[in-house]
Formats: sequence, C-alpha cells, structure tokens
Amino acid sequence: MARHVSRRETLAGVGIAALSAGCLDRTRNIAGRDRSSQLTLEINAPPADRDPNAIRIARHLAENLNAVGIDARINTLGLTDLRRKVLINHNFDVYVGQFREAEPFDPDAMYAFTHSQFVAESGWQNPFGFTDINGTDELLASQRRTGGDERREAVEDLQRTLCELQPFTVVAFPDPLTAVREDRFENWTNRQPLSVGGLLGVERVDAGDGDADGTGTESGDGTAAGETTAGDDETTAGDNETTAGDDETTAGDNETTANGLIGDNPFTDSGDEEGDSATLRLVTTDERITQNWNPIAAEYRRYGTFTSLLYDRLALVEDGEIIPWLAAGWERVGDSGIEVSLRDVDWHDGKPVTAEDVAFTYEFLQDTSMGTTESPVPTPTFRGRVSAVDEATAVDEITVRLTLDGVNDAVGVRALQVPILPKHIWEERTDVATIAGFEVDAETTEAVVTNNEDPIGSGPVRFVEASPEESVAFERNPDHFLVRADDGDDSTGDAMDPLAGIPERFRGKPAFDRLEIEVMGSDIAAVQAVGDGFADATVSNLGPDAVPRIGREADARLVTGRSGGFYHVGYNTRRAPLSNPRFRGVLASLIDKRSLVDIAFDGYAEAAASPLAAAPEWVPSDLQWGDGETDPVHPFVGEPGSLDAETARDRLREAGYRFDEEGRLIAPGA
Repeated sequence: MARHVSRRETLAGVGIAALSAGCLDRTRNIAGRDRSSQLTLEINAPPADRDPNAIRIARHLAENLNAVGIDARINTLGLTDLRRKVLINHNFDVYVGQFREAEPFDPDAMYAFTHSQFVAESGWQNPFGFTDINGTDELLASQRRTGGDERREAVEDLQRTLCELQPFTVVAFPDPLTAVREDRFENWTNRQPLSVGGLLGVERVDAGDGDADGTGTESGDGTAAGETTAGDDETTAGDNETTAGDDETTAGDNETTANGLIGDNPFTDSGDEEGDSATLRLVTTDERITQNWNPIAAEYRRYGTFTSLLYDRLALVEDGEIIPWLAAGWERVGDSGIEVSLRDVDWHDGKPVTAEDVAFTYEFLQDTSMGTTESPVPTPTFRGRVSAVDEATAVDEITVRLTLDGVNDAVGVRALQVPILPKHIWEERTDVATIAGFEVDAETTEAVVTNNEDPIGSGPVRFVEASPEESVAFERNPDHFLVRADDGDDSTGDAMDPLAGIPERFRGKPAFDRLEIEVMGSDIAAVQAVGDGFADATVSNLGPDAVPRIGREADARLVTGRSGGFYHVGYNTRRAPLSNPRFRGVLASLIDKRSLVDIAFDGYAEAAASPLAAAPEWVPSDLQWGDGETDPVHPFVGEPGSLDAETARDRLREAGYRFDEEGRLIAPGA
C-alpha cells in the first residue's frame, strides 16, 4: 500500500522550524545517521534570517527527498558565499535561490541563465552546467535573431524544452512587498517603489511648486513616477532578500528588538530640520549594501538598485518606454551597428566620461581578465547582454559604435542596459583573484570579487560613507545631467537640450539631498521603523509575516506588485545522478508548489512551471498554470499537502535507480 506523507509531516519544516536553520555556514544532516551507500544530496540555501522563503522551500524538498529514500542535507550559507559557491566554484548539488529580473520581462533573460556556451567550457555560463541538449542553444539564439511569430515559436519551444529537461525547477513568483510612508516623500509607485525609476520619481512633500525643493525643477506632472522598473534594475536592492519573523513568538521577539533599535533615531541627525527633511531614509535587513558596491559582483547576479544609482547605463526602460540615459541618443548604422552619442557627464572623481570608457566596459564585461588568462573570465552578471555586442569602438570622445551580433531590436535595447564603468579604475582589476580566507576553485578576477570600496560612477548619487553591517549613506550628485543647469541657448531647441529624451518627472532629480540606508535585524523591526517615522520605506522585499504589522501601523502602507524574479531549485547537472533529466524530473515532482504558495508565502506568490510566467503573453497554453491546477509538466506526486512516496519511488525505479531493503536509494556506483 502506498504510504502518503501528510501535510503536517511534509511541511513541518516550512513554518516555525525553519528558523532553526538561521546559523551561517552550518551543515545539518536531516537523516541523522551515516548511510554510506545511500544517495546523499546537499541542498544549499540562505538561512531563515536572510530569506525565509528559500529555507522553507529547502526544508520542504529535504523532507520529501528523505521520504522517498534520498539522504537530504541542508547547508545554510550567507548569500555572498552561496552565490560564489554556485556561480564561481560550481561546488554544489542543489541550491534554492531567486532569479531576479525586472519588468518588462523579455524572454532573452533566459539566455545567460541557460545557454551552454559562453566560453570554451560547456556549461560554464549558466549556474547548472546545463549543456546543449535538444537544441536549447539554437532556440536561445533563434529568439535573439528573429521577430514576430518566428520569435514567439522559438520562445515557446524553449520553455517546453526547459520544463521537460529541468536544469532548474521553477517554484513560484513572489509578490514584492514593501512598506512606505508618505508624510515626507510621495509618489511612491504602486508596483516597484525601490527601482531606480521609483526612487527618482518620488517627490518631497514639502517641495511645493517651482524649485522650493532645491532641485531646480517643478515637482512633476502628478503621475506615479517610476510605475515600472528601470530596465533591468532590480526591484528593491537587487539581491536584497526577505527576512525572518516566521511565527508569532519570533515576531514578538523581533518587536522587542525593534523597540530597542529605534527608541532613538538610528539615522544621522543633521541638527537641521530643513536639511533632515531632504534625507530619504530607508531600512533593510540585508547588510551587503553597507559593504559591497560592485555592480558586476558574482553575489549580486542581478542588478542592484543602489549600484544602478551609482553607475549610469546608456538606456533606461520604463513602462515600455526606452529612455536615452547616459546616451544622449543613438542611431542605426548599417545592418548591425548602433552609433551612440554621450551626454556631457563626469565621473564622481571629476574625470570626464568618454566613449573610450563605454567601449572598455563592453570588452571588460565579456572578459574581465582583458585577455591575460587562458580563457575569458566574463562577469556572472550581464553576460547575456554584452554577448549581443560583437565589438564596441570609440569613434571620438563622445561617440561609440556598437556592432551587434545580428540580434533583434529587443535584445539590442537590452544590450544598452549595462553599468558603464570608468576605465581608469577598472582596468587595474584584471588580475586573477586571490581572496584571503576564501577558496576559489574556478579562475576568476579581482573585478568580479572586489567589494569596490569608494565606488566611482557617474550616476545621480555619490557614495559618502558606510559602517559595515550597520548603515550606508549616499548624497545627491549635483553634477549629474539630471540636475545640472542648462547653460545652452534656448534658441537652439531640443537638439541642444542636455536633457533631451528625459521625462519631466526625472528632471532635477533625485528629490532628496541625502540617502541613508540602515540595517535592521528583522522585517518586523524594519516595518516598525517605517511606522514610527524613523524611515520612509523598507528596502528588502518583506516576508508575508510582516504584512499584518504594516496593517497595524497607521502611517505605513503596503506596496505590492508582480515580480519577474522566481524562486527555483537549481541542480548541478555536472554531477550524477543530477546529470540525468529523468532523475531531475522526479525531483521536480516532489515539490508541492501549491502548498508552498499557501504555507511558505502565505498566498503572496503565484506557482508556476515556466520561468517566463511573469510575462504570460509569452507562455504557451500547455505550460500555463490555472487556478486550482497543478504543474502541467511535472505534477506533484500525490495530493496537495500529501506526498505519495511509493509512487515517487516507482518513478525512480522506472528511471533505472535501485533501493536497498530499507528503502534507501542507492548512490550511483555504490
């Protein structure tokens, strides 16, 4: 008779017990005894105090793996170590993480995530070591080079292939949750308030009309500025994750902690009421922004809001509108060229931004060693974008020509959205990395792993100071093109307008003179800081346990929307038996996505099978997840909340795997 694992058994680790995984760098053997011939899989995940959603998914999977005879062990790591372990060292079996992508979610986001060839070694580019099976690379290339129905067909076939082969299992798309208050700053977008566009779109409540806010512009046109994200700038603080507060007792403890933290204003007291009102104060539970400002760091993977405020990009995309940003404009040259003209911009150290910096950036992101190593060392971030550019050449001081690799317009626009780096600083970071106390198995460079202390960009904010793991402060860049006075002749018209193409709501921004980010110990403490007036908004995506607290704070409101970032379980396909697609398919069927959405995410998420579910117009009907339905490709083995362990074992036997007399899955070669 098939044994069903009950909802209580299966999800026991999804709630309160998840907090026990909060210690860093600790490996827990869930089985609790030596099983030398049994298959053992280590599941790597951030701890509960950094991402409770991830640890709940990990514990859920571990419970079900153990139920079918696989010895599952959870290894909790800090987010930085986890990403380096996966993206650089490739030293893992399974991991739980969140792929982050901003709106508009273009299918080309899958290029860097799944393409098998970026350098000579197959599978080096994607985290999974996933090699070209069933023409995946061809489909990825086709969706780049075609348009219309032909591109749509390639994208649909790509999704079907990824769902069938399961190099990773999509679990759910969480709703981004943010707490804001509006007594000092308003116009918080209702979708992505902590994107670059969202932060640049906020207005000072006391600004009034004209330049009473000190920005030199009117307060805007009344629209909800930044209604979508800034191109690929991640919502909230890039990889800033959710925190703990998984149960009422912990919430109570966190509340006490919060009272201790914010009894006195933790932020810098300017001693000047007017000056203080010009400071935008944010709170986060992720301390990385207080010690790492590297826009291409491996641990960020996707694009942090604050590094994007430090480093300009050639273009910004918001609500489907392509906005020339660092670029004053561009035009097509021949079939594959784009000639970009730059605005008059300086780096934060006063040196001018030139076309040579732009050309260097594209070459550097493709190979951070700049040809000094045997094989190229690209950045873990932005690979897909820069791979669309064959060559970048400085035509003159303010003009750069990008030669595209035969890609369509959508991919070409994505190629314009990378952080432009100062050559005079980053060209010194090409050496092979040697990190004290950190083992690097794969060849990488200083550029990829440096914390980038004292960052020098060209963006609308400049770095001021930081106390590691406590706080960081930025200031408005008075020399940025958004705020610099137009000293040209009005008679020249828009052609000479230094802000040509910039929407009115961004002109003269940011509305704040200073930006301070304070680290809090929990979601509850962060929300209370907002409610008590010591902060204007939370930075990290809040966990669902914080939602009731927001409702109890009279001066705070919840901002939520849809995210392109999906939680997933990633498999190291370089290792047996994870190299077998049939084995990965069985593992995918052990994940009860509907129950996880209900229990782990408290309903603030949507289960999905396709990694493109955030852009449903791209998802074919056979991969869509309807209300009350289950995974259309690898349905959960059992009923929601109840695993059918025996059926799962039968599927493993059908795939060629053996069990011993005690029901333990025998490791390959044992």
